[in-house]
Amino acid sequence: MNNKPDTPVTVVGLGLMGQALAGAFLKAGHPTTVWNRTAAKASQLVAEGARSAPTLDDALAAGPLTIVCLTDYQAVHELLDGSDIQLDGRTLINLTSGDSAQARETADWARRRGARYLDGAIMAVPQAIGTAEAVILHSGPQSDFEAHKPTLDALGTVTHLGADHGLASLYDVAGLAMMWSVLNAWLQGTALLRTAGVDAATYAPFARQIATGVAQWLPGYAEQIDSGSFPAEVSALETDARAMAHLIEESEALGVNAELPRLIKKMADRSIAAGHGAEQYPVLIEEFSRPAAD
Repeated sequence: MNNKPDTPVTVVGLGLMGQALAGAFLKAGHPTTVWNRTAAKASQLVAEGARSAPTLDDALAAGPLTIVCLTDYQAVHELLDGSDIQLDGRTLINLTSGDSAQARETADWARRRGARYLDGAIMAVPQAIGTAEAVILHSGPQSDFEAHKPTLDALGTVTHLGADHGLASLYDVAGLAMMWSVLNAWLQGTALLRTAGVDAATYAPFARQIATGVAQWLPGYAEQIDSGSFPAEVSALETDARAMAHLIEESEALGVNAELPRLIKKMADRSIAAGHGAEQYPVLIEEFSRPAAD
């Protein structure tokens, strides 16, 4: 990683993730200042070479770059609003989990305080921080990201998504939607096969093959969504709906929960009723893009 080990960095918030972030900076050779409401959480990092700031203001004043990793955005504002330090010329990178509106509001807050601001999302567990497997997303001015990327590289694979401060949060929840959808589909199939004595370990390789195959469709389906044209090159939605009905019937016959496939078929049925039955599956983007019906 192309780090500048002489660049100082501050980490505010020393939960498991904050400790991992600070530890990665230390391992990469960055002078690292840490601060946490409960000072005892800094003891191991201090033993590894970190400096524990006596106050938040002292922590923020320690260098040009501060990483904030707290429980939520309310905690971020409660903490930073109580600081009297001038933030002019300093860069705050907020890796606290939240939503896109909170990210944009916090960017406005930082701008009023004279700080440069990037919002981020950590797509990794604490144990992966400092390795290439740790994907960390950033959004905000690209120039601010590029200025600190050599330092941020100590944390893992860092990416800039765009100038909109809300993008990192949106990518975060979009990634969660993918994760849970894949896992839920696998659990549905596992529940079905268990009725025939097939265990999860036996089914998993086949499920992985299916998931990998479906993933290959995404670029072509994305082109259809972006163009607003959904020719049935593979199958029509009305054909898919018949397969959904079969999945529901089989699940119910075997005593397996069918709530998830019923939900998706309900959306498909609405799309078909709106005249999209002869189009391809991505036409359902119209259903996903509107609020749920009461």
